[in-house]
Amino acid sequence: MTEQGRNVSKFMEQPPHSQRSQSLFRRLLFPYSGEEPLTLRQSLRVILAWAIPIPLSMSLCTVALSALLTAITYKTVLLFVLAFLSGLLLFGSLGWLIVSMNNRSAYLRQERKARGVRSTGNTSNHQWR
Repeated sequence: MTEQGRNVSKFMEQPPHSQRSQSLFRRLLFPYSGEEPLTLRQSLRVILAWAIPIPLSMSLCTVALSALLTAITYKTVLLFVLAFLSGLLLFGSLGWLIVSMNNRSAYLRQERKARGVRSTGNTSNHQWR
């Protein structure tokens, strides 16, 4: 196909939300399309992407602040561990919630396609129980 003398078939082949158009954080924290349920390995990757780097950066900022305030080494280590474990719990839970909601959405989407229901964007009917 040509449009104004240009070949546009290459542009039509790419999905509208290709990885190039996604932000860096989106590619790091959830690099999947959401169209299909995630496998166990993909789910663990998303959960670990949320549970490790964010709490680690929070903990390192805590260490930097306590070093600036010349805190005792014992207190600095305690603050590091506390910040990391609390962040690990919080962001690990958020990662699990994201995976859970993505998989549920993907299963509903597949079920709707299997039933042959057209996606009209109308959520007022009783499909969302």
